[in-house]
Amino acid sequence: MGTQKMKNGTVIDVRSAGEFYGGHAQGAVNIPLNELPQRLNEVKVLKTPLVLCCASGNRSGQAQQFLMQQGIECLNAGPWTNCCE
Repeated sequence: MGTQKMKNGTVIDVRSAGEFYGGHAQGAVNIPLNELPQRLNEVKVLKTPLVLCCASGNRSGQAQQFLMQQGIECLNAGPWTNCCE
């Protein structure tokens, strides 16, 4: 995945708030995986494609499946460190 693609979308970090504040990709939005269903309207207005990240790629993969079922363009970037320049 190219860095240019990430610059054209929105990076969403689906880790917990505590994990996010311990370090995250610059410009990333923190929406924990368990909050995605309740915050769907917020997610729908973000610039796509959504670039999803977490600690290992597991939670961002789950988020990708959920968001794609909602018709939202997104991709799983795996660990949040992949989203750093």
